[in-house]
Amino acid sequence: MTSPESPPAVPARRGRGRPGHDQATVLRTAVGLFNRRGYDATSIGDLAAELGVTKSAIYHHVAGKEDLLRLALDDALDELTAVVSAAVSDERASAYDRLRGVVRRSVEVLAAHQPAVTLLLRVRGNTPVEVEALKRRRWLDDQLAALVRAAIAEGALREDVAPDLVSRLLFGMVNSLVEWYRPEGTHDTATIADAIASIAFDGLAPR
Repeated sequence: MTSPESPPAVPARRGRGRPGHDQATVLRTAVGLFNRRGYDATSIGDLAAELGVTKSAIYHHVAGKEDLLRLALDDALDELTAVVSAAVSDERASAYDRLRGVVRRSVEVLAAHQPAVTLLLRVRGNTPVEVEALKRRRWLDDQLAALVRAAIAEGALREDVAPDLVSRLLFGMVNSLVEWYRPEGTHDTATIADAIASIAFDGLAPR
């Protein structure tokens, strides 16, 4: 496979500390509020009230609400981008094995970053930060569809379903975890990853 395009650049992160609440706590609380109330309906004042601090204390950590959104969406996208980049550039393994590995690792990434991924999946491109996040998602979709095409060319996947549709369906299954997965639930991430891979790839086997 030819070398993939480089993923969209990730802006440098801003990080400053303050006694009482560090940036990670502020971000985690903001993501929770964005998911419960919606990004547009949540203000810096709401966040300050949730944390029990002044608005100026929030600004000590971040430039504003959009900065929090950027950090949250980067948290959702950075590790997945690394997983996909490594898979598409690794020519030692078959495309099929790399695609199956991405599906499994995506389950792990989603479980580890579930609140941020939940927020990412609600993005509609209403701000420059959201537009950039959607651009990064499209890059991921393109790379995954290329892996599907390569796996079809190997004869490892059926040919009668469009590669871009296969990619969307595969990762639609993974993304559905945001609706029901709970860390304290019955099934761990390895069991879920095995189940998704088995169901998906058994259905995609050549006929």
